[in-house]
Amino acid sequence: MQPSHPSQPSHADRAAPTSALAPVVPPVLAEVVRSGFVEGRHRGSLVVLGADGAVELALGEVTAPVFPRSSNKPMQAAGVLRAGLDLAGERLALAAASHSGEPFHRDLVRKMLDEYGLDPALLQCPPDLPLDAEERETYLASGAEPDRVTMNCSGKHTAMLAVCAQQGWPLETYLDPEHPLQRVIHRVVEDAAGEPVAAVGTDGCGAPLMAISLVGLARAFRSFVAAEPGSAERRVADAMRAHPEYVAGSRRADTWLMREVPGSLSKMGAEAVQAVALPDGRALAFKIEDGATRALGPVLARALTLLGVDAPVVGRIGRAPLLGGGREVGEIRASF
Repeated sequence: MQPSHPSQPSHADRAAPTSALAPVVPPVLAEVVRSGFVEGRHRGSLVVLGADGAVELALGEVTAPVFPRSSNKPMQAAGVLRAGLDLAGERLALAAASHSGEPFHRDLVRKMLDEYGLDPALLQCPPDLPLDAEERETYLASGAEPDRVTMNCSGKHTAMLAVCAQQGWPLETYLDPEHPLQRVIHRVVEDAAGEPVAAVGTDGCGAPLMAISLVGLARAFRSFVAAEPGSAERRVADAMRAHPEYVAGSRRADTWLMREVPGSLSKMGAEAVQAVALPDGRALAFKIEDGATRALGPVLARALTLLGVDAPVVGRIGRAPLLGGGREVGEIRASF
């Protein structure tokens, strides 16, 4: 029998020269370990800023633009304030929220709509179920259906509608990137990030979504905690830190962190984005490349440790067990 030889690849199958390939593959930030065996990996990019704002750690492509998703919400809330709406306390925290859809979230959204004479039908976020899994089961068991008020972005949309009503701006087009409100928000994002918006897309809730780099995102969060008292940015940061349960929910990492690490500002975003700033100016931002939110906690916990945060909540945030047959057989762990 003649020895077999591997077939030669066709011209179409041959690898392109390295210089012609897609951008560099980001490093592994988390491993999925089952029964001692690494069965998967999550790649991503991460930046850590020191108290002076200088980059202390950069993994992956931290200067390339990304969509921060809901990590942009503090900037959107500051834009609403700059546009003229006077919000404070729980209401301002809810304007910057990806809330869990718990009863106290839904009740405050409805109360805010009533206060500004707004019909819930004006909300242009899509009808949805509660973001929190436990709350979602309770909600469905009660016979309730997907609703715009229940959608995790409804607080932001309510604040946007309220300022438009106050300023006499069109309500029907409040999500148009060229709407006066969205132009204000665009400027706030650029001011906070210290860089131009690289692209404008549409977020899951329908709102305009501004792309900035991870360095810019970390810099934006740093600017909010360092802003002058009474400024729009500082008012948002203070409201979020004072009422973190309205920013996230009873069972969410953002809430735990802002409650248990005094002065911290934290906001996650869809597709596994996270940004945090500490009151002394240290900050971080990262994105898991494949959007796997299961890697968020372990990566965030490791990044907080690198920032020097030493608090029990870090271990709580970082815990991500894997189950087999109903028992714990492994974990998702940070690998940097």
